[in-house]
Amino acid sequence: MSNQNRDAEYTMGRSESETDRLIEQSVLYDDVTRRFLRRSGIAKGMKVLDVGSGAGDVALTLAEFVGSEGTVIGVDVNADILETARERAKTAGATNIEFIAGDTRTLELPKDFDAVAGRLVLMYMADPADALKHLADHVRPGGIVAFQEVDFSPYSVAVHPDTPLINDLIEWGRTVFERSGAHIDMGMELYKTFVDAGLPEPALHFEAPMGGPENWPGFEYLENSFRSILPLIEAYEIATADEVDVETLAGRIQSEVAASKRPIMLPPHVTAHATIPS
Repeated sequence: MSNQNRDAEYTMGRSESETDRLIEQSVLYDDVTRRFLRRSGIAKGMKVLDVGSGAGDVALTLAEFVGSEGTVIGVDVNADILETARERAKTAGATNIEFIAGDTRTLELPKDFDAVAGRLVLMYMADPADALKHLADHVRPGGIVAFQEVDFSPYSVAVHPDTPLINDLIEWGRTVFERSGAHIDMGMELYKTFVDAGLPEPALHFEAPMGGPENWPGFEYLENSFRSILPLIEAYEIATADEVDVETLAGRIQSEVAASKRPIMLPPHVTAHATIPS
């Protein structure tokens, strides 16, 4: 298989700390995702396919939206992390979720879903449009296709002479995702991806959590994010562990924000949803 036809390496790695980071991420992006799901039309009683469930955060939110009369089927290629998702669903009392290990592009799944949804999934697919076309095939006519993806291109506005550390982090982060094969502009590519998949033109929104106060949880989240990608940063010779100094990163970012009086922006997300014609 050529590199062009191979899915990107999961840039964040797979570890217990990465699972914790995914949960932190969902807290910070919870409002973004909830507004997105509400706009998309996902509602009580629906049967929804959640693609790339990970630790189960989006599936748990979807379970709230569809209620006890609805169903959520969550799929992820990482069987181990789904054990965490199942345990969290059990703790939350969410009895309307089922998790399946596998690749949604090859699993034998029914074609009667009312919606298919995913967050930060298409960016790792070798051919996002082909993947989306396959996923949409599991949705009934009149159903919903809804995806939320990152886009690193707007980060250019955050670069500033007074924030050298943040400038480095933006460059290191963008480069490691690009080198891993991920689609770093997947958010802006969502419109084209929907259309190329034969779907209607999607409704789109752009959001990026920002913060500055000392107690903002985004500082710890950024430190944990760089802890997850540090192995690839070193492997690709983008920066050294000493340069990143991940154990002190949250405090250093916070200090730079306080000194420069410039808030920091988390990776921007673009959301897209469309309804399949009846």
